[in-house]
Amino acid sequence: MSRVYNFSAGPSMLPLEVLEKAQAEMLDYEGSGQSVTEMSHRSKVFDKIIKDAEKLFREILNVPDNYKVLFLQGGASTHFAAIPLNFMNKNGKADYIVTGVWAKKAWQEAKKYGEARKVASSEDKVFSYIPKLTREDFDPEADYVYMCMNNTIYGTKYPYIPDTGDIPLIADVSSCFLSEPLDVTKFAMIYGGAQKNIAPAGLVVAIIREDMLGHARDITPTMLDYKIQADADSLYNTPPCYTIYMCKLVLEWIKKMGGLEGIKANNVKKAKILYDFLDQSKMFRNTVNPEDRSLMNVTFVTGSDELDAKCVKEAAEQGLINLKGHRSIGGLRASIYNAMPVEGVQKLVDFLSAFEKANS
Repeated sequence: MSRVYNFSAGPSMLPLEVLEKAQAEMLDYEGSGQSVTEMSHRSKVFDKIIKDAEKLFREILNVPDNYKVLFLQGGASTHFAAIPLNFMNKNGKADYIVTGVWAKKAWQEAKKYGEARKVASSEDKVFSYIPKLTREDFDPEADYVYMCMNNTIYGTKYPYIPDTGDIPLIADVSSCFLSEPLDVTKFAMIYGGAQKNIAPAGLVVAIIREDMLGHARDITPTMLDYKIQADADSLYNTPPCYTIYMCKLVLEWIKKMGGLEGIKANNVKKAKILYDFLDQSKMFRNTVNPEDRSLMNVTFVTGSDELDAKCVKEAAEQGLINLKGHRSIGGLRASIYNAMPVEGVQKLVDFLSAFEKANS
C-alpha cells in the first residue's frame, strides 16, 4: 500500500491505525452485524458510541461538569450565525477580534443580529500577527468576545488567551482542537469543525458552559438553539453518526499517544523541524510574526509565483500533496495536524532543501 503525505488544511490526514480499525469494523461493528453507517442513532449500540465519545472528550480535554459537550452539524461556518442568535441577546453587543478570514466572516455574520464591534484586527499586515489586547480593550457591555484561536490560511495562533474579565469568551478552535492542552474554564464556549484533528468532515463539536444556554432569541431556528440540542443530548435529529464514531476512534488514539501533553510534544517537534529549515533557507520564507506562529499550519513563500507552482507540482510527484497556499493569498502551506507523522515533515524538509539547491 502506497500512501501520500497529505498537507491539506482540511479535510486532513487521519491516524493510520484509526483508518485500519474503521476498515476492520466497517461491515460488522463489535458483533452487531452491521456497519455504523447503517445503524439507528436511537439504537443501544450507537448510544454507547456517542456516550463513549463524550466521555473521552471530557477526559482528554478535562472538561468540567458544568459544560455541555455537543456533537452538531453544519460546519463551523453555520455557527457564525448560531452564536449571536444564542448569545448576543442581553445588550445586543459583541466584540470580535479579527485575525483572519474565518474570524472576519464570523464578525460579518454577527453584524446581521446586533452591534458586532471589531475590537482589533491584524488585517493591516495581511493577518501576519495576533493583536495584543488587555481587559480594558473590551466593551464591558458586550455580551461576549469572539476569537478564532488558530488561523489556517495565514498560519497564526494566539500565544495567549485574552483576559476578558467577566465578559464570556467564545473561541473557534477548529484548526487547533486537541492539538495541545487547553483550559476550558477560560471560555464560555469553544467549538470547531472536526475535519482537521478530530474526524472526517461533517461534525462540529461544541463545548458550552451551562449558564450560557437558554437565552436564544425567538427567531433562532430550532436546529441552531444550543439548549434544544443539549437537552436532546445531541440527538434532536439524526446526527452525523459515522463521523462521531470516527471521532471516538481518534480520541482513543489520542489517549494512547499520551493525551494532549503527548500530542503537543509531537506537534512541537514537527513544527520545529519545518520552521528551523525555513528560518535558515535563502529561498523559502515564513511570513508570520515568530511568536504567533501556528503549530498546525505553516505558511511560506519563495517570492515567485512560478517557483511556488513548480514546488507544489514537484512535491506532489514525491507523494507530498496539497502544499498550495490558500487561493486568497497564494504561496505554500503545510498543514501538519496531529495525524501527520514526524517522518512526513522530515521528508518535506528534505524535498524543500533539494528543491532549493536545484533552483538557486
